Amino acid sequence: MSQLANKRIILGITGGIAAYKSADLVRRLKERGADVRVVMTQGAKAFITPLTLQALSGYPVHDELLDPSAEAGMGHIELARWADHIIIAPASANTLARLSQGAADDLLSTVCLASTAPVLLAPAMNQAMWSHAATQKNVRVLTGLGYHFVGPAEGSQACGDVGYGRMVEPNDIVAHLLESSTTHSLSGQHVLITAGPTQEPIDPVRYLTNRSSGKMGYALAQSAIAAGARVTLISGPVHLDVPDRVTCHGVRTADEMYEAVMSHVGTCDIMIACAAVSDMKPASRQHAKVKKNEFTGDIKVTENRDIVKAVAAHQDKPYTVGFAAETNDVMTHAKSKLSDKALDMIFVNEVGENKGFESDNNAGVAIWNQGEREFTSMPKTRLADEIIKLIGENV
Repeated sequence: MSQLANKRIILGITGGIAAYKSADLVRRLKERGADVRVVMTQGAKAFITPLTLQALSGYPVHDELLDPSAEAGMGHIELARWADHIIIAPASANTLARLSQGAADDLLSTVCLASTAPVLLAPAMNQAMWSHAATQKNVRVLTGLGYHFVGPAEGSQACGDVGYGRMVEPNDIVAHLLESSTTHSLSGQHVLITAGPTQEPIDPVRYLTNRSSGKMGYALAQSAIAAGARVTLISGPVHLDVPDRVTCHGVRTADEMYEAVMSHVGTCDIMIACAAVSDMKPASRQHAKVKKNEFTGDIKVTENRDIVKAVAAHQDKPYTVGFAAETNDVMTHAKSKLSDKALDMIFVNEVGENKGFESDNNAGVAIWNQGEREFTSMPKTRLADEIIKLIGENV
């Protein structure tokens, strides 16, 4: 199973007899494709050894707030930025109290405070401690702060009491994580994405290009990673940082993009052609700069190969999604391309001043054989999430 492919999960373990279950939880998470790093409190080490968790996770356990071996000694910030999810299991009464107050006096509490990742708490404590008014107040505070809870369960406890306070089983924690996350729709899939413009040289200093910024393609790559996919990005020249965990190949011309794409078609499951590939290129390239008084008239051009059409015609055709930027008759042109290029889906948007290219927002319509869906103007990062979700529903 790979429902958690690409997911980076910090498992926080606090002091309590239920810590023995955390070893099994590491194994369950890794079975589903997650990359797990363990953070232990000093109290947790009294119940289970770091060596056990290191052997199961495959990585050294983190337990020191100030780590001289970490970059700039800021291990807690590195971990906080790294995590997609944080699970604390078991979460002791003391841990709930400290988190509710925004404490940051050990590594685990500091990571929680510094991270924007969702935090899932699996409480484990004596039944009287769980039912105490102070603990219940802390639970309400934490819920209001956006923390999530799973459990505790009811049953006999190590102290001999019976009641609510048992940590739920590892499989229940994993199930809760999967149910609360809708970002695993492409788990195990290899997604190939093109992004940005191409540049077609006239001479060593001039070229034909377009206004594509690459923002939409890069947002799609990030969203596909979040959905559990393995992503290869073929990018024209842009001024953007490559999303984390994305394999990126930079190209310049349409011919270079064609060769790069076709070298990956046989291994990808989904192809998203978001790049604004130049339709034309100069019929011949001058090897020396053409002086302005040497231009004699029109630049002769020739047509570039249609990359997405070639992908859709490939013998090992992936699920192929095209993008179309139009200035008029938007739907007519889009439906024609969907049919003529044998695409599985096409996303079309109207471009022009402050529309599509170079903007942080975008809007458009996704069309496929079974239907269509309109997307109103929204940030490209959010739109990318919606498009990836739609692809996951149809692939």
